[in-house]
Amino acid sequence: MGLRPGGHEPVARIECRGGKRWAWLYRIDLAKPKLPMTLAKEAALDKAMAARQTCGTCRRRYFHCLPLKTLGSCLECYDGTPADPASYIAPPAKHLLAA
Repeated sequence: MGLRPGGHEPVARIECRGGKRWAWLYRIDLAKPKLPMTLAKEAALDKAMAARQTCGTCRRRYFHCLPLKTLGSCLECYDGTPADPASYIAPPAKHLLAA
């Protein structure tokens, strides 16, 4: 709906089975419009996603988040499972400066 809570307290809490997952519910009539995305916010989000999507070994940036906490790298670097070339962006080429 493009709204944010607007500073007021939630009116209810909805829980999924077991109570491990839940969400706050707010009144729509007290909500305010979301703040627009700024270039600084977009840059910060891209930087955070790049950290989750880039393999530290081969420096490829994938289109999905990598299991960096458990494996520490992409599957190709971890165990040799070949990665589909359409699933990542190759790292930028190293520039050679003229001597």
